[in-house]
Amino acid sequence: MDNRLAISPNEAKQMDTAALRKAFLIDKIFEADQALFTLSHYDRYIAGGIMPVTKAVALPNPEKLKAQYFLERREMGIINVGGKGTITADGQTYELDYKEALYIGKGTQQVQFASADSSKPAKFYINAAPAHHTYPTKKIARANAEVVELGSPATANHRVINKLIVASVLEVCQLQMGMTELKSGSVWNTMPAHTHDRRMEVYFYFEVPENQSVCHFMGEPQETRHIWMQNEQAVISPNWSIHSGAGTSNYTFIWGMAGENLDYGDMDHCTINALR
Repeated sequence: MDNRLAISPNEAKQMDTAALRKAFLIDKIFEADQALFTLSHYDRYIAGGIMPVTKAVALPNPEKLKAQYFLERREMGIINVGGKGTITADGQTYELDYKEALYIGKGTQQVQFASADSSKPAKFYINAAPAHHTYPTKKIARANAEVVELGSPATANHRVINKLIVASVLEVCQLQMGMTELKSGSVWNTMPAHTHDRRMEVYFYFEVPENQSVCHFMGEPQETRHIWMQNEQAVISPNWSIHSGAGTSNYTFIWGMAGENLDYGDMDHCTINALR
């Protein structure tokens, strides 16, 4: 498990491209039959992925957690971005198809991931956050999501937000996850941009067409920086940073966040023409 220390806004201002990417970009999420995780010291958030191909893969217990098992003091959200697969949590098996989600509560000891078809392996994108209470494990199909449509073709940000693991859908401690799908012809996400000082966030970009990219914008509203991102990469967004992107094509991204509250609308908005 990779370990990323928290970076202050003053430090970020001094970083060149390589330093920014090393601190904030998670460039590899999936590897066959492996579990890849990155621990961010912003709210002790974990992001990563498991792609079972030739065998089932058990959820590991990284030494950095100093726990008896991964979810001893954590809750987890999973969204499948690959072929059909199954997750078995303490003996209960859940089938996850493309873009379906599963919430696993604190205290779950044994978790195993498998693909239904090795030629089309499941890709389980995973976020985890510290938890203070045990809530039931629950599957969230797309039909269960809270769906919001925003933006317009005129401003190139026509998008559909699928809130999958949020307080309005199921009980959680602090983890929230969802998926935003941009319509054809739209490229901007989360614009107008915002920060939320009470929560950090991680974006995972996927469905980025071959030979296309997304330019992710971060930093304080008056000191923005950018990171060019490819398909199936993630980026850490500190609470002091905006998190917005523009692609060379439309794409989809998963947002995950944790912090002091579960108020999805708790945002400090940034006026577009005031960004620097």
